[in-house]
Amino acid sequence: MTTERYAVPGLLLMEAAASRTVEAIEHKYGPGAGKRVLIICGRGNNGGDGAAVGRQLRARGAAVDILLLGRMDETRGDARTNFAIARALPGSEAGCFGIKQIDTAERLWLEAEEAPPYDIIVDAIFGTGLARPAAGLFADAIRLINERSSGSAVVVAVDIPSGLASDSAELIGPAVRAALTVTLTAPKLGNVLPPACEYNGELVIAPIGSPDDLINSSGSHLNLVEKAMVRRWLDESRRAPHANKGDAGKVLIIAGSRGKTGAACLVGEGAMRAGAGLVTVATPETCQSVVAARLITECMTEPLRETSSGSVSSEALERAVELAGGRDVVAMGPGLGSSDESTRAFVRSFVGGRQRPLVLDADALNALAPWPGELGGSPGLPLVITPHPGEMARLADLPLAEVIKDRVETARNFAVAHAMIVVLKGSRTVIAASNGEIYINPTGNPGMASGGTGDTLTGIIGGLLAQKRDDPLMAAIAGVYLHGLAGDIAAARLGTRAMMASDISSHLGAAFLEAGGPAEGMAKRFD
Repeated sequence: MTTERYAVPGLLLMEAAASRTVEAIEHKYGPGAGKRVLIICGRGNNGGDGAAVGRQLRARGAAVDILLLGRMDETRGDARTNFAIARALPGSEAGCFGIKQIDTAERLWLEAEEAPPYDIIVDAIFGTGLARPAAGLFADAIRLINERSSGSAVVVAVDIPSGLASDSAELIGPAVRAALTVTLTAPKLGNVLPPACEYNGELVIAPIGSPDDLINSSGSHLNLVEKAMVRRWLDESRRAPHANKGDAGKVLIIAGSRGKTGAACLVGEGAMRAGAGLVTVATPETCQSVVAARLITECMTEPLRETSSGSVSSEALERAVELAGGRDVVAMGPGLGSSDESTRAFVRSFVGGRQRPLVLDADALNALAPWPGELGGSPGLPLVITPHPGEMARLADLPLAEVIKDRVETARNFAVAHAMIVVLKGSRTVIAASNGEIYINPTGNPGMASGGTGDTLTGIIGGLLAQKRDDPLMAAIAGVYLHGLAGDIAAARLGTRAMMASDISSHLGAAFLEAGGPAEGMAKRFD
């Protein structure tokens, strides 16, 4: 499309794709000089990219072999041009740089047996557009790459590991397992969502010259959350040298019920650790003493009228509204309970008449399910919801299997329809904006599949939003990224099996330092 609409030559785009791929290879694995590299190419444009990668690596001093899966006379267009250039380079016929045409599986395996050990194998067989399982010679080539990767060779995929469908997270057949994938222009579903993303290894997004308006108009609104994105937001939201606690944002949390006081404590600590200046946890009156005893001492508590079962009563509405009036952000839902109609009525009335930005999770979402059609966010009153797939299914009135099958479209459709931010939790959490943009979070680990981790996330997002209320989308994105990063740091120190939700909060400071860099620490050292 870049060539058709903007007349950018395809060969120029291929050269840029090759340059970005070589840069990523050398950044991760060191200079190409002296390395032995095997590039396995298909006959299409992805193969043409691979031929250009081989030529550029050769110019850097690498010993490069190229296997073309097919015949030169079967290639077309820019790909054929790049294969012809590579074959015509001085030294090719002497064996220093060669393209071997492989048209049978038997020839492929014979070539592999005779080949020397390689340091790097570049997968340039298929790019985008694959819709059916790789078969025949191509399936054998994928198997060969995966077998060789179990030795000393590392595998680098150009754009997407061959065998994956770019527009689906599902596995459609055999696929290359890469250590590094250099995806061109923008990430694809197969790059960033499980289970397909597990085949990508480290993902590098490489711009190759496609104009932003073309990318935006293509219907691909998929973004991978990167550390640099979060660092920029942290820089913008950092408190001034002479700030006071009021300047850092005030959060009201409405959470907890009899037997579920821990949820309220986790939200409160998450908000406080996220940097909010003042945090107040409002909870049913008989729960207040329990919450106050268990909660970190820096948080305040307030009692709310309760039902006979120990959950927030609809009679608490006036007091909750009064408390919210003195805060910047309200986070509500964890541990509230949703079986009592009085609690459900409280949630519906509070959310419907809200006057502050709102983060909703857990039982607040259950009380609103299915989502009222007239309820939505607005620029002055942003609304962030953080459902897991089961809650999302109830909110959208969809079968759970449908939500799980396509989390991206489910979150996107709901966010656009209701002018809100949807944080659909799970492995590779999906953040959907009201304009249809989708952000996929790469941090987090299986140790976070534990009770209370979502409560902590609610607090973190609420705490970040209170510090910079003019950018709720980035507060949600940064909250999800830092939450997962804190979990990764905790897992590295404690292991995934022993992790608890409270470990995420306790490692959040380390996550800020990792994501935000030196500016998140003290300029002056104290010994």
